[in-house]
Amino acid sequence: MKTTGLRLYGKNDLRLETFELPRIASDEVLVKIVTDSLCMSSYKAAIRGSDHKRVPDDVSESPVVLGHEFCGEIVEVGAKRKGQFKQGQRFVIQTGMKETYDAIGYSFHDMGGDMTYGIIPGFIIDGGYVIPYEGDAFFYGSLAEPLSCVIGAAHANYHTMHGEYEHIMEIMKGGKTAALAALGPMGLAMLDYLIHREHRPGLLVATDIDEYRLARAARILTPEDAAANGVKLVYLNTSKFDDPAAEMRKLAGGAGFDDVFVFAPVSQVVEQGDAILGYDGCLNFFAGPSDERFEAKFNFYNVHYNATHITGTSGGNTDDMIEALKLATLKRTNPAILVTHIGGLDSAREATLGLPSIPGGKKVIYNHISLQLTAIEDFAEKGKSDPLFAGLARICAKTGGLWSAEAERYLLTHAKPLDIGKYVSVR
Repeated sequence: MKTTGLRLYGKNDLRLETFELPRIASDEVLVKIVTDSLCMSSYKAAIRGSDHKRVPDDVSESPVVLGHEFCGEIVEVGAKRKGQFKQGQRFVIQTGMKETYDAIGYSFHDMGGDMTYGIIPGFIIDGGYVIPYEGDAFFYGSLAEPLSCVIGAAHANYHTMHGEYEHIMEIMKGGKTAALAALGPMGLAMLDYLIHREHRPGLLVATDIDEYRLARAARILTPEDAAANGVKLVYLNTSKFDDPAAEMRKLAGGAGFDDVFVFAPVSQVVEQGDAILGYDGCLNFFAGPSDERFEAKFNFYNVHYNATHITGTSGGNTDDMIEALKLATLKRTNPAILVTHIGGLDSAREATLGLPSIPGGKKVIYNHISLQLTAIEDFAEKGKSDPLFAGLARICAKTGGLWSAEAERYLLTHAKPLDIGKYVSVR
């Protein structure tokens, strides 16, 4: 059958193409991909091409399909998978596999998030990376992957006990946590998770230098809600202080923070994080830099005498994704706070290459429709001349401007279908 997908051929060479899929093998499944949430990691793969760790060297001759934050439903089940999966079943995929850099969304030719239909290989299924999903919206499933990344980061932080040689995994329960440059989509996901999980900090300081993002964050993740969950949440615009680290240490009672998460690959932010670590404090460098030679200073006097330490995480594991799905299903977390734009598959190329310059949070692509990438806050204005956006604006007004399952259903019912004939590959 034919599929339409966003294929990577090399540096900045992305092409939306319709091409033929092979028949599935007996240990494979054919899937319909409904939503993909665009990730900065896809942008990095697009600009680096085969220089990226996860992209094959022969990508110019054998292109791969981008997208790894996706959700869909099973269309056809191979003979060996009968009883394991069924037609119409919804699923998500944990794309980061153990012991290899290969990953769906970077390394595969017939499977990726930015395509209409794809084939899940047997070894992906055997690895336990295909997770059944029973949620009421596809976009919730797409956002399970980014949520799993912040969940994995919180689990990966660690602390020690003086005189003991054992790492105690997790953030410090009831402790002091700082999230720096944290009001982009991944930072918001981390704040939501830390506030609404059982293992919570007592103090949570979130910083940024953009007043719009600070105001939006304070509106959707309020200090009052955090306090009701036992967390003192403080938003801080670090651009307003000559010495932001001193101001943050003051908020922490002068002793520094137990856990610090850095969400921007900026050396000054890393060094700011180092400066606010308390005794046995752990800094998690969450932001993935594009520059292989990215460096920042770190105080090794404190490493020796104050037992400070650093870790870094990239992605989550299957357990983290299952936890993300569970928290969203129980309404403990709200993935909708991350979404600021929606679009059709025909907007995925431009949106992916433009991610660093497009403001806001997550951009969710609906793979079977044709729609220019549009900010939710622009729905009302566009609705003056377009009935589709008028309807979406009315629905989103009910949730304070947030995307929702109702909005998704309306979009999938009323949007223009993708014309796959426009993108037939010439190869």
